[in-house]
Amino acid sequence: MAAYVISTHHTSISRACRVVCLPKSMYYYTKKKDDSETIDKLRELAEKHPTEGQDLYYSRIRREGLKWNYKRVRRVYLLLGMNRRRKVRKRVPARVQEPLVIPEAPLKTWSLDFMGDVLTNKRKFRTLNVIDDHNRQAIAIEVAHSMPATTVTGLLERIIKEHGKPLRFRTDNGPEFISREFREWCANKGIGIQFIQPGRPMQNGYIERFNRTFRENILDAYLFDNITQVQILAEEWMQDYNYSRPHEALGGKTPMEYRALPAACCY
Repeated sequence: MAAYVISTHHTSISRACRVVCLPKSMYYYTKKKDDSETIDKLRELAEKHPTEGQDLYYSRIRREGLKWNYKRVRRVYLLLGMNRRRKVRKRVPARVQEPLVIPEAPLKTWSLDFMGDVLTNKRKFRTLNVIDDHNRQAIAIEVAHSMPATTVTGLLERIIKEHGKPLRFRTDNGPEFISREFREWCANKGIGIQFIQPGRPMQNGYIERFNRTFRENILDAYLFDNITQVQILAEEWMQDYNYSRPHEALGGKTPMEYRALPAACCY
């Protein structure tokens, strides 16, 4: 009422307060609430349970014995903008570190990884690289513009028909490998998955070394107009890599020569 008198009759605050019988101190009074505790609690709940909403947060708060009423929780919830849709970052489950050892025989562990590059027209493409950790044999290099999980499983299905089924895959935590489609496909095939720890590419060191050689010899050495050219050169290079290129880690033998050795001679 005092504010109305001031704005309408252009009078002073003191006179307007006398007219409406309002103490001047009450005119200046601002209601203060300390919501810091409520803010901290809601932020804590949002961190622990990012997919839940206001009602569940309120129920959790009451179960903890905090007697804040619903309106207070609602007001702070809106104040923090928690009613707006927010992106939830997927958390990678804890991974167990395993030593990088040479399997005693082929088809024990295959390492998988992706690489990327661009064509001369600036269109991107990817390669799915697969090697056998036992003798570093290049099992496959598959080239495509995009490789969702369904494409990856289809490619692996064909590769397994040609080379046999391994006991497990060693991979990083890329979206294609942690996807439900890929994990369910591996489970149906009876193939285990050994995920390396995030940010620890050295735990997949065999294929990291392979990727470096492939990039130096093919991806960085040529310009490609289309992915067919990439696929043809990759297959020719794999033939040389597996049958003609000696490896220091294999005692100067090629991957196929090393595979042909009796098991006792490989160590």
